[in-house]
Amino acid sequence: MADLLALDFMRYALLAAFFVGLSAPLVGIFLVQRRLSLIGDGMGHVALAGVAIGVLLDQQPLLTALVAALAAGIGIELIRMRGRTSGDVALAIMFYGGIAAGVVIINKVDGSQTSNLTGYLFGAITTTTPADLVVFGVLSAAIVVVTTVLRQRFFAVAGDEEYARASGLPVVALNLLLAALTAITVVVAMRVVGLLLISALMIVPNAAAQQVATSFRTAIWWASGFGVLAAVGGVVTSFYADTATGGTIVLLAIGMFLVVVVGRVALSPLAARRHRMAERHTHEHGADCGHPAVPHKDHVDYLHDGHRHAAHGGHYDEHHDDAVDEQTQTAERSSR
Repeated sequence: MADLLALDFMRYALLAAFFVGLSAPLVGIFLVQRRLSLIGDGMGHVALAGVAIGVLLDQQPLLTALVAALAAGIGIELIRMRGRTSGDVALAIMFYGGIAAGVVIINKVDGSQTSNLTGYLFGAITTTTPADLVVFGVLSAAIVVVTTVLRQRFFAVAGDEEYARASGLPVVALNLLLAALTAITVVVAMRVVGLLLISALMIVPNAAAQQVATSFRTAIWWASGFGVLAAVGGVVTSFYADTATGGTIVLLAIGMFLVVVVGRVALSPLAARRHRMAERHTHEHGADCGHPAVPHKDHVDYLHDGHRHAAHGGHYDEHHDDAVDEQTQTAERSSR
C-alpha cells in the first residue's frame, strides 16, 4: 500500500474515487425511488456529445459535458411533467439522441484527439490532476449538502408526487433540482468510471443498501458507505491487478451486492429466531386506545409503557428502529 500512496497520480485517483463514491449514491437513491435507475446512462450519452463538442472546439470538456447533461436533465423533466410523453419514452429519446449526436461530432474530431474521448467513455481516473480534484471536491460537496438538506422533500416527491403537491411542496422545482444533481454526478463520475458505467455507481450501492437498511435514513448511509468502498477499493485493486479502473469499481460494487444478498439469505433463519414478542396483555391497541401512534415503515406502532408495540397475528411485537426515535420522543412528550 505504501508504494501506491507514494505515487502522486494514485493519491489524486484515490481522492477522486472517494468524492464520487460518496456523492453518486446520494443522488441514485432518489432515482431508484422514482424508478428512473437508468437515467444516469441517458445523461451519460448526452454528456458524451458535450465532451465531443469540447474536444472539437478546443474547450474544457468537463464544462461542455456539464452544460449538455444539465440541458438533458432539465429537458427530460419538462417533457415528463408537461408533455404527454412518459418518462421511459423521454429517457429513450435522450439515449438515442445523445448517442447519435456524439457519433456525428466525434466523426468531426481530429484523429489525434480521439484518445481523449476514450478516457471519458471508459474512465481515466489515473489522469486526475489537482485542478480536477478541486472541481470534483466542490461538485461533490454541493451534492452532499443539497441532498442532506432536502432529503425529506426529495423522498416525499419520489414516493408520491400528487400527495407532495397537495402538501404544498414545490414538486416541479424539486424534480428539476434532482435532474441537475444527476447531471452534476454524471460529470463528476465520468473521469472515474466512464460515461458507459456511471449509472452503475449510482444504483448498485443503493441496491446493496436496501438489503441491510431498516429505514430510508440508514439506507442513505449504507449506500454511501458501499459507494466509497467500491470506488476506493476498485482503484486499489486495479492498481495491483493491472485492470481497467472503471470496470473494476463496478465489478467490486456488484460483488458487494451479491455478498450482501447471500448474507441476508443465510442470516434470515437467525433473524426469525430472534423474533421478539411483547408481553401479553388484554388491551387492544387502536385509533382510540389512548396510546400515541408512531408510524413505522408500512404499519403503525403504539407507544405503551416505554415500548413500541405492533399487532402481529394474535399478539404484539416489540419494535425498535433508530429512524423513529425522534417520533417516539415527540409522542411521549405529547402524551404527558
